[in-house]
Amino acid sequence: MSIVVTGATGHLGRHVVEQLLEKVPAEQITAVVRDESKAADFAARGVKLAVADYNAPETFGSLFSAGDKVLLISGNEFDKGRVGQHKVVIEAAKAAGVALLAYTSAPGTLTAALADDHRGTEEALLASGVPYALLRNGWYHENYTENLAPALEHGAVVQAAGDGRVSSASRADYAAAAVAVLTGEGHENQTYELGGDEAWSFAEYAAELSKQTGKEIVYSPVSVEAYTGILTGAGLPAPLADVFAGVDASIEKGELVVSSGDLSRLIGRPTTPLADAITAAVKA
Repeated sequence: MSIVVTGATGHLGRHVVEQLLEKVPAEQITAVVRDESKAADFAARGVKLAVADYNAPETFGSLFSAGDKVLLISGNEFDKGRVGQHKVVIEAAKAAGVALLAYTSAPGTLTAALADDHRGTEEALLASGVPYALLRNGWYHENYTENLAPALEHGAVVQAAGDGRVSSASRADYAAAAVAVLTGEGHENQTYELGGDEAWSFAEYAAELSKQTGKEIVYSPVSVEAYTGILTGAGLPAPLADVFAGVDASIEKGELVVSSGDLSRLIGRPTTPLADAITAAVKA
C-alpha cells in the first residue's frame, strides 16, 4: 500500500509530500511527476517516483495498486480538458481497486467558470464508485502574496471584487488537510469545505500591506470588464483572464467565504492568518 500524490512537484504537491514525510516512512509515498529531475530531492529521501502524464492515459495503466490512497491534485492546463485528464486517473484508480481517492476541488458555493471542471470531476468520481474524499479547497493566500510587485509599484490593489470577502488559507494549510485525510481513517465518501478561519476584504488586505511595508497602498475596485482588460494587458491569455475575473465576480457575491470550520478541524490548529503570509512574502 502506498500513498500516491499526483502533481507532486507542483506548489501544493510539494507541500503534501514534505508533510507526508513527517508522518509516514518515505518508502510508503509515491510521487507522480512528469519530470523526474524535478523530484530528485524526494528520491534522495527515499520517496518512490512514478512518471506519468494526465495527457497520456497509458502512463497511469499500472501505476496504482489495490489498497493505495491517492491524492488527485487538479491539473492546471485549463486548455486541455481537465475533466478528461482527471478521468484518466479516476479510471486507473478504479481498475486498481484503490482504498481512497481524494480530489482537490473548489468550494461548493463557487459558481464561477473555474468551478466547472471541478464539478465535472466530482461527478465522474462519484459515478466511478471509488471511495472518495472531496477536498473543496478555497482560495490560497499565495494567489495574492506571491505577486506583490504590482501593488507595491502602483500603491494600489486592483481587483473586481467589490466589498466581497475571501476565506483564504496558506497552501501549507490545505496540504495539511490532504495529509490528514490520506493518513487518517474514516474519510471515505466525505466532502470537506475548506477555507481559512478569518475572511478578509481587499480593503483590509491593502491596509495590511500598507502596515507591513510602510507604503501607502489603497484598494482600487474596478469592473469585471476593466479587470479582464488589465489582465490581458499584462500578458495573460484572454481565456485565463476571463477565469480570474470571473472569480472576482464570485468573491463580490460572497462565494469564496467558507464558514464550515472543516480546515482547522482537519489540521487540528487554526489556519494561517493572511497577515503571516504577507509577512513571509515581504521578507522574501
